[in-house]
Amino acid sequence: MAKIVFIGAGSFGFTRSLIRDILTFPLLENSTLTLMDIDPERLDFAKRAAERIIAEGHYPAKVVATLNRREALKGADAVLVTILAGAVDIWRHDIEIPKKYGVDMNVGDTRSVAGVFRALRTIPVMLGICRDMEELCPNAILLNYTNPMAMLCRAMQRTSKIKVTGLCHSVQGTAEMLARWIGAKNEEVVYTAAGINHQAWYLRFDWKGKDAYPLIHQAVTRNKKVYEEEVVRNEMFLHLGYYVTESSGHNSEYNWWFRKRPDLIKKYCLRGTSWNPGEHAFILKHYLRQERTWKRETAKWFADKKALDLKRGHEYAASIINAYMGGNPFEFNGNVPNTGLIPNLPQQACVEVPVIANRKGFNPLHVGPLPPQCAAMNNVSVSVEEMAVEAALTGDPTLVFHSICFDPLSAAVLSLAEIRKMTNEMLAKNRKYLPQFKKLAA
Repeated sequence: MAKIVFIGAGSFGFTRSLIRDILTFPLLENSTLTLMDIDPERLDFAKRAAERIIAEGHYPAKVVATLNRREALKGADAVLVTILAGAVDIWRHDIEIPKKYGVDMNVGDTRSVAGVFRALRTIPVMLGICRDMEELCPNAILLNYTNPMAMLCRAMQRTSKIKVTGLCHSVQGTAEMLARWIGAKNEEVVYTAAGINHQAWYLRFDWKGKDAYPLIHQAVTRNKKVYEEEVVRNEMFLHLGYYVTESSGHNSEYNWWFRKRPDLIKKYCLRGTSWNPGEHAFILKHYLRQERTWKRETAKWFADKKALDLKRGHEYAASIINAYMGGNPFEFNGNVPNTGLIPNLPQQACVEVPVIANRKGFNPLHVGPLPPQCAAMNNVSVSVEEMAVEAALTGDPTLVFHSICFDPLSAAVLSLAEIRKMTNEMLAKNRKYLPQFKKLAA
């Protein structure tokens, strides 16, 4: 009987879908699902949702809820982390302060200024989870879904012996989108994606044994609806030659090209049929709205007596846990240390590559060098992330400033003096949540 722990179980939608997936495996259907959150009300919703899934699926699983992290982790086999270190009213300043300086973000949870500050707040919490696991469940695997993915995984993999990987649905989600664009079924395409989280590249995308990139190019250039579904990513593809894994809203923040002037934002970032249009602070507005409505929405879910759809989704976590507990090995794209897997990215940096999960844990596959234009983009982001992680571990505010100096979006619109002023304003605003920093950037 596996013990599977959810840290941040109050992430109601995510927890619900992951539990559904886990229980579809015969090897895991009698698991003990231990839910932990710091919010009692959200935790209760998650527990009742898990109980409903178990009841409707007639599973022999057991669900336990606790506010105590150490109690939750004791004896765990697998730990899934979906936390937010600091509520939305804290995170909002990561986006609103830079906007005063002209740095216009859309999502603000992974890179650029907001991603760095979210990492600074979250890394100490993640390292605390790892320390608890080293004591209470040293053989468990940790599957991280929390952003900023690369920086959090890098900090944990650098300082802990726990088996850690980070999971993101952008790889399989984008592959499904590309298959749809060319009229292929998902099971008919074969691909290799590698790079860094949210900025990995489909180095190979084949349909029925043949290179499908010419068909993707045709779809993007000849079908206006396809082009406008992902304007930023399609522009990157047309100019760089490889398709990137994460949405246009996210990727518009990760480079110099699309968000540095209002006219460019209007041209490239405000159209799209995907979930993530490029308007300023789109996700912040979404979460502020969710804060007002989540109780009503969860109550509607419980009141709906229609039978749940218990079919497995496309997240990786359940298949990885099944493989680690002795089921079939499973290949996925995960975030792991770069042990020569991609030679033209820095050694030990967090990279996103194909990984095989089995009883031994995570076994990453060698990819080889990226095309130079793809490596160039990745190396800029890795440099920012490495300095931010070092800053979080040492409490050096000057490293925070230097990391943001090389953030492409900030550097596209601000001088060094302006970046220093913005960084110090954000350090001051976050002082309560960043105890490792004793001073501002000199």
